Amino acid sequence: MSSAATSPAAAPRQGGFQRFWRTLRQLFLEMAGACFAVLALAWLNLALRSWTRDVARWLIATAVAFAFLFFFFAVTSFLRARKL
Repeated sequence: MSSAATSPAAAPRQGGFQRFWRTLRQLFLEMAGACFAVLALAWLNLALRSWTRDVARWLIATAVAFAFLFFFFAVTSFLRARKL
């Protein structure tokens, strides 16, 4: 028995289902990040269209705030997927 296999620093080998579950979680986080990014672009498009049509400033600010919120969710989702 080698000492590398019994040392606590050695990472345990994952079984088939654990690897599959980890892959599914990573795929879900990446797809959620992509959806959030598309929604952020949609909110930015709405803000731009509102700006050109001279809509109330608070509506434009709300659209921009939602766009930044969705962009934040997209970035954090991709970072969590990468950490897995």
